[in-house]
Amino acid sequence: MKHSEYETTQWALENRQVLPDALRVLLQDYPRELWEDDPGFSQLIRFWLDRHLMFRRIMEALLETTAHVRDKSLDPQSFAHQLSRYGSMFVGELHAHHSVEDAHYFPVMKTLDSRITAGFDILDKDHHTIDARLQGFAEMANGVLRGMQADEAAAMAQLGPLADELKVLEHFLDRHLTDEEELVVPVLLKYTPEGLV
Repeated sequence: MKHSEYETTQWALENRQVLPDALRVLLQDYPRELWEDDPGFSQLIRFWLDRHLMFRRIMEALLETTAHVRDKSLDPQSFAHQLSRYGSMFVGELHAHHSVEDAHYFPVMKTLDSRITAGFDILDKDHHTIDARLQGFAEMANGVLRGMQADEAAAMAQLGPLADELKVLEHFLDRHLTDEEELVVPVLLKYTPEGLV
């Protein structure tokens, strides 16, 4: 498949179900269930996967606290505290993670195997899509938090749209993290690039 064929909306984050098979070629040799037993499984890979797990757990916490305040099993002020804490951590850490990948890791990795170079371009586009959703989430969350101080009932009415946005963000994030892991980890296991591991 030519690089230009990956430019279509089919492979955009909001549309794809999985990366194209041609970009998953290394995954065939390095399947997920064998990663940790591979002699090339490095501290960098462990760190990378742990960061992804952290993002998934923060997202889970955001979804749970939003559900609990909506069903009245969590009081609004406790929710506001948790939304501020988890929301700030999520947005800040994910932006930083993407910045390091885009500026340092991806440029090195995309040179290691020409068969999968286009995969890093797809992941880079994902970052832009996720960053736009993060901006929307931050604006909605800040609106809810301001509302909690001024008019708690009105703020509570905004929780439905916030929960909907979190569910979209969760779907996008999970698709991106899974695809990124299945592209990046096999590259690191196969090539152990100097300066990255």
